[in-house]
Amino acid sequence: MVENLIPALALTFFAGLATGLGSLVSYFIPKPDMRYLSVSLGFATGVMIFVAFVDLFCGAKEVIGLTQADVFFLAGMLTVYFLDKVVPHCHMNGQADSHCDRLYRGGIMMTLGIALHNLPEGLAVALVSLADLRLGIPIAIAIAIHNIPEGVACAVPLYCATGDRRRSCFYSFLAGMAEPLGAVIAILVLLPFLTDFVLAASIAFVSGIMVFICFDELIPIANSYGDEHLTNIGLIAGMFVMMIALAVFH
Repeated sequence: MVENLIPALALTFFAGLATGLGSLVSYFIPKPDMRYLSVSLGFATGVMIFVAFVDLFCGAKEVIGLTQADVFFLAGMLTVYFLDKVVPHCHMNGQADSHCDRLYRGGIMMTLGIALHNLPEGLAVALVSLADLRLGIPIAIAIAIHNIPEGVACAVPLYCATGDRRRSCFYSFLAGMAEPLGAVIAILVLLPFLTDFVLAASIAFVSGIMVFICFDELIPIANSYGDEHLTNIGLIAGMFVMMIALAVFH
């Protein structure tokens, strides 16, 4: 197990970098109009909802059962609800768009949600790789694949709110670096104590956070910039991309 330590850390770093890779989309798009913004935020919503329910929650339910998964899912939603109440509003000085303040906060909250989502992924990749490197490699590749659209989901709302490509990419990169951070935590702190129950409970908790962000921030913002039909087109596209990515994973 010890001989796999460096490869396990390298694999989680590789998977985390994919989030930053997805954020580079902000360098190749012009300042989007209202319709583009509505579709792109719908896409981000589709990515997060599909990952939260199909990948994270279902995986947790398999380990700890439906009732306990429900409890931790609800705890995640309530936690981010109270955080949303206490986090002060960020004022975007110099921006003419009255929605930029909320859009910026939505992007920050989504980036935090994806960072929290990446922590248990890093834990999983590290622990599997330590046990069997041959199994850790395909898992890391699959996670990297579905981290790319998550990078898009991080960068797009921040870029649309600020017009700052570098800041958008930097925040997305930081969200991705939660993956190797999770690996370090697993190796240095949790490895002697980590159980299937603890890992599954944390995954259910994170899925609740992601779903709350989608319904409280992303969908209302997307609809305010366009209409429900444009948002739904993006939502379906985001889910379709994650269907393909998770099919590769499985």
